[in-house]
Amino acid sequence: MVLPIIHTLQLSFLSLLFFTFILITTISYTPLTKLLYFLLTTHLHFFLLFSLCTLISIYYNYHTRPHRVFLLNYTCYKPPPHRKCSYKISDSYVLRNVHLVKKSIDFMRNIYLKSGLGDETYGPPFIFEDDDDGDNNNNNNNNNTKNVPTLKSANQEAREGVFSSIDELLGKTLIDPRSIDVVIVTCGGFSPSPSLSSLVVNRYNLRSDVKTYNLSGMGCSSGVLSIDFAARVLRGSRKVQNALIVITESITLNWYHGENRSMLVTNCIFRVGCAAAIISNNPKLFKRAKMELIHSLRTHHGADDSSYRAAIQEEDEKGITGISLTKDLLHQHIKILAPRVLPLTQITNYIYSIIMSTILPQSKFKPVVPDFTTAFQHMCIHTGGKAVIEQVSRVLKLSDEVTEAAKMTLNRFGNTSSSLVFYELAYFEAQKGKVKKGDKMWMIAFGTGFKVGSLVWKWIQDSNQDYDNPWNDCIHNYPLKVW
Repeated sequence: MVLPIIHTLQLSFLSLLFFTFILITTISYTPLTKLLYFLLTTHLHFFLLFSLCTLISIYYNYHTRPHRVFLLNYTCYKPPPHRKCSYKISDSYVLRNVHLVKKSIDFMRNIYLKSGLGDETYGPPFIFEDDDDGDNNNNNNNNNTKNVPTLKSANQEAREGVFSSIDELLGKTLIDPRSIDVVIVTCGGFSPSPSLSSLVVNRYNLRSDVKTYNLSGMGCSSGVLSIDFAARVLRGSRKVQNALIVITESITLNWYHGENRSMLVTNCIFRVGCAAAIISNNPKLFKRAKMELIHSLRTHHGADDSSYRAAIQEEDEKGITGISLTKDLLHQHIKILAPRVLPLTQITNYIYSIIMSTILPQSKFKPVVPDFTTAFQHMCIHTGGKAVIEQVSRVLKLSDEVTEAAKMTLNRFGNTSSSLVFYELAYFEAQKGKVKKGDKMWMIAFGTGFKVGSLVWKWIQDSNQDYDNPWNDCIHNYPLKVW
């Protein structure tokens, strides 16, 4: 995407230089002006050659510039009410689980109560299944073939979220499934065969030449990264116009029943969620779209060993598979993004503070933290957990008002992994009059590897509260006074 922009700038500069030269020579009316005028008016071949070069330059500029990419619409999956996973239901489930020892249960209770999650989040299907013998008091004498994560229940979880999200999305956008050119499905911890993208093609009878991509192992950043991926495909081709992105995660197969505390944390904060979106470069659909993507950035810090192991799936000392969470990284990503989006005054102050802190290391000068609220009116921050929100808020010096959407989304839906930033987006839209035409919104998410992704959107029209907004029945209860 950067190369076409450079070419456009070069061409624009040369054009400006050329027309400046023509203007100066015309005003001064030098012999060179007379010669140019004489050639253009008396020599037809010279005039045609000059015109041809001008047309070629305009044509090249038009066809090499990246196409505008915009979000036509999106949906967030809202499971049925009987899948609500309150503290009481969670506690009841872990007490029935014969694999969990008391020490692990006590630890998870403590984490849950401090996590910021409320009682309205949603759990995977297997948690709500009845025991085989119908007697919860005989757990020591049976193998609990129900209430146990299985491939069948993982497939059920995936199908419910994916199909519901896409059905709602196609209904809202009135897009013919046969007009979809690209399908991207991302699910970090569940990669069945056939793939989830093949499942979508089969379910919706998509064209045989549709391009499909199935992303896995990218963690909570994969939602943002899949939008960036689709946008790069759409910017480079007018033949490829509509991309369907499905963002989900499998809670079922990531359930951990060992004793490693860093792995037990995932049981406490991750919840069921799924989002689907259609982005397009078709100019005819521009007026119907919600937002235009004006910047995207992805950084990968996997070259550093500690960054690589920040969130990793591995076996504990007893051979039980789980995902270990250790830390989050942000500073390097911000250093790259800031010059692209911040106002000149903020960039100048930031550079000045760096220079002064380098020249006078013993002084009180420290690099200032740029004020990102000068670049964005709204922010959707990856709500990996209460500690993650607090860390991002501390690093970027964000107020409680700015991080409100992240906190309330964590409380209402828990950590739905890569789809969570879209639940935050829905939170903004559920507040009537909150988002206006021309406002800029920043989505940022972090994932395994260690990867960080950013999307910068510009609203094409005032936001509206869609009939399927997952906050419709509860937005009146938010924001919470105590979190």
